[in-house]
Amino acid sequence: MRKIRKGDDIIVISGRDKGKRGSVLRIDGIDRIVVQGINSVKKHQKPNPTIGNAGGIIDLEMSIHISNVAIYNFSSKKSDRVGFKVDNDNNKIRIFKSTGDLIKT
Repeated sequence: MRKIRKGDDIIVISGRDKGKRGSVLRIDGIDRIVVQGINSVKKHQKPNPTIGNAGGIIDLEMSIHISNVAIYNFSSKKSDRVGFKVDNDNNKIRIFKSTGDLIKT
């Protein structure tokens, strides 16, 4: 089970976007994620008339290493660590380490 999943609200803890918050859009491979509004770059794109691309300079969100982000805890307004717990129905659930509250996905 992953500690950070698609749709989680995260905060960047290191790098040029340190302190920014966003939502996880997708997970690329084992250790990289794409976050909304984080690590955006300008990419030069060639025109491709067969699929309708006009070309030019586009803004694109690139992936960021998963070790540079932490899950955001809205109750404490800080970054937090993720822990696991088994509930009464033998389901593995994610919790915040500092408060013990359930992480809603």
